[in-house]
Amino acid sequence: MSAITRQQGPKRRSINLTIREDILSEAKALKLNASKAAEAGIEAAIKQAREESWRVENREAIAAHNQRVAESGPLLVPDWADNDGAL
Repeated sequence: MSAITRQQGPKRRSINLTIREDILSEAKALKLNASKAAEAGIEAAIKQAREESWRVENREAIAAHNQRVAESGPLLVPDWADNDGAL
């Protein structure tokens, strides 16, 4: 007897969501999987929130770096750049 193996990704959990009727109707008309679409939207929102959090946490370092580049130019200038270092 052979065992059937299935690759398992992250564990899934059933939850209740409230979604606007017009959006859900259009998703059904287009034969979209609403659960997968909601998951993708939540995942994108998480990514965006993490990126924004990183920018806030690193705001001072980014400003200091940009100021140093404005005053002194980049640390490395590629060979193909103009003689004055402009890219």
